[in-house]
Order: sequence, then C-alpha cells, then structure tokens
Amino acid sequence: MPIKSRIRTIPDHPKKGIMFRDITTLIKDPVGFRLVIDNFTQRYIKDDINFDIIVGIEARGFIIGGALSYTLGKGFVPVRKMGKLPAEVVRHEYKLEYGTDTVEIHKDAIVKGVKVLLVDDLLATGGTALAAATLIEKLGGVVSEMAFIVNLPDVGGEKKLKEKGYSVYCLTEFEGD
Repeated sequence: MPIKSRIRTIPDHPKKGIMFRDITTLIKDPVGFRLVIDNFTQRYIKDDINFDIIVGIEARGFIIGGALSYTLGKGFVPVRKMGKLPAEVVRHEYKLEYGTDTVEIHKDAIVKGVKVLLVDDLLATGGTALAAATLIEKLGGVVSEMAFIVNLPDVGGEKKLKEKGYSVYCLTEFEGD
C-alpha cells in the first residue's frame, strides 16, 4: 500500500470546501512512516543534493526532519512559531489567507554559507516554506532543496516556490484544495 493511500482526507476542515490531508494516519502506521523516511533517505543519501543541516518547520516538519536527520547523520534545526524558542531569535512575519503569522529560528542556528534541506509535511500555498527560507537566508544559509510529503499543486505553492528559484521535492500529491 503506497504512501498516498495512508493519508486520511477530512472534508470541510478547517472550513467548508477544503479537503484536509491528514498525515497523522500515515505516520502512526509503522510501515507508512518507514516508507516516508526511507524514500527521503534514498533521495538524500546521494551526493546529488548537497546540504549540511536539516531545518524542519513546526510541527510535523519536526517529526520528518528529526527522523531524517538521524538516518542521514545530519543536525536538525527547528523553525517555530513566535515565542517558542528560548534563545535569541530572528523572526519573519508573513501573510496567511486571513491574517498573518510569524516564524522564528535561533540566531545562532545557521551560519553563513551553510546549505540547508528544508522539510515539512505539506505544501499548499508555500507561505510558511517561503517564510522559513527567508529566515535561513537572513542568517546567511542557502536552501539546497525543500522536501514535503504532500503537495497540493492546485493551491499554487509549488509553482510559487519554483518561480523564486527553489528546488522542490514531494513524495505524493493530491489534486484540488
């Protein structure tokens, strides 16, 4: 059974007309979780995509990024919502569909020239991924690639990220919103 079939779809969440793609059913399944980590590990164990560290976006990006950091022997850096990190931070505010949000990274987490693999569970509008990339670049890091379990191509995030010059890799995709 492939990865896509292990992802639950919840209609009308968080609002009417949205088909919410819930990866919790995928990662609670030991075979599903292993498929995700093994697929990413096989891609990134090669030297084709060079990076020094993995950055995961709160919260599900921590799960994938942490496991991937272990299998690849790389360090892990969290990008968190405002107010969650204890040391000095750099922050970036970005627009959401209805309002704004802010993400932060420790100021000493990335040094100039470090190559980063940015990971999260789902790519929709691309706003959070762009905000995280902005933080990495503010600190002098370079985003080698962005990796997601699920892509929602009809929402436009993948196109937006690629237009900004980012390499994007997704394990599976769902059409529609």
